[in-house]
Amino acid sequence: MVQGTPFLLVLSMALVAPSFSAGKCILTGHWANDLGSNMTIEALNGKGEFMGSYHTAVTATKNEIQLSPLQGSQHSTNSNSQPTFGFTVNWKFSDSITVFTGQCFVDEEGKEILKTMWLLRSRVDNLKDDWKATMVGTNVFTRLHSRK
Repeated sequence: MVQGTPFLLVLSMALVAPSFSAGKCILTGHWANDLGSNMTIEALNGKGEFMGSYHTAVTATKNEIQLSPLQGSQHSTNSNSQPTFGFTVNWKFSDSITVFTGQCFVDEEGKEILKTMWLLRSRVDNLKDDWKATMVGTNVFTRLHSRK
């Protein structure tokens, strides 16, 4: 019985350790969402601000989709391994803009996931059409790993 004790101790530590060591989620990099859109987030500056680009896979316009700039900020990560963030995309091919807000998570398998909610504001011709100018939705982004 005594010989099995070290084995059980090591086994229990191996099973419990993952819940204690949630990985750090990092926004910088290439991401794809559940609709097939892709975005790149460049390095954060000292204030937690970042720039990047977004290539949407979906649009309500008949215009050709173009790569569009994004800019945003991340909450300080001094003690947060799964930070909150927000960014704005200024669509280059339409008269609309989208704001995203979300949180960067690391799941049980160590995979980074961005859970977001967005508001898309489209230009309308007059005040009476304002009711149809804003849409809301959610997206889940996963990290794209570059192939070497």
